[in-house]
Amino acid sequence: MKKLLLIVLFPLFSLAQPVATQQSVEVFFDFDKYFLTNDAVETIEKTLQENPNIVVLKIYGYCDWEGSNSYNDTLSLKRVREVYHFLRNKGIKIKDNYESKGFGEDFDQAEEQAANRKVTIIYEEIRPETKPDYRKALTELVRNAKVGDKIKLQNINFRNNSAVLVPKSKPVLYDLLCVMEENPTLKIEIQGHICCQLEKDQYDVSTARARAVYMFLLRNKIDRKRLSYKGYGISRPIHPIPEKTEEEADENRRVEIMIVEK
Repeated sequence: MKKLLLIVLFPLFSLAQPVATQQSVEVFFDFDKYFLTNDAVETIEKTLQENPNIVVLKIYGYCDWEGSNSYNDTLSLKRVREVYHFLRNKGIKIKDNYESKGFGEDFDQAEEQAANRKVTIIYEEIRPETKPDYRKALTELVRNAKVGDKIKLQNINFRNNSAVLVPKSKPVLYDLLCVMEENPTLKIEIQGHICCQLEKDQYDVSTARARAVYMFLLRNKIDRKRLSYKGYGISRPIHPIPEKTEEEADENRRVEIMIVEK
């Protein structure tokens, strides 16, 4: 009977920046002035109240056509700096490489001159990172799996060429422990695999890693009759060895559980 390999597929959650839509707000200045008016302060504070978690990406300054080009260029930059310092004093996050620019009067001017004396703040909302529920996903996979199916344990990593788990991987073991406790008739074989070696698993690291998971479950009162373990070295790679990318190597260097009995 052909064995089915189940790979857990989770939504991708970026650690760098969540997807967000850029927004903007404009504040206006008195003629030939760069200090924030009461109305401008009120506009910014209202925006911050409605959007408390933002990061500022760009601050652009503008002037009307009165005065020389060089004077207006300088004035528009003063308005940008004034807004920047106001935001910083409010504790608002400003992107390290944020873009600031003074356009002076060099833009499409509105007919009403007061509308040209402004600063535009471009920002986006910082959305809290959503973390995938690996335990729930593992529970569902085990529930739907058949005898002989294999399930990859996600985010389980070891120190280089050893069976020592990196600290951030330990929650994966507790997820597996919970699944074993919630399914008292479940029996599994823990299977270790490695990457990158062309000939063999010289130090039998794959077996040692599978045994590390096995011993963790034993120490936490899972009956040894429900458990077995085996190292497969490089004999069952997902991607051909040598791997072409680090991602392929990561997928080959894995620990899986095979459903033996439910």
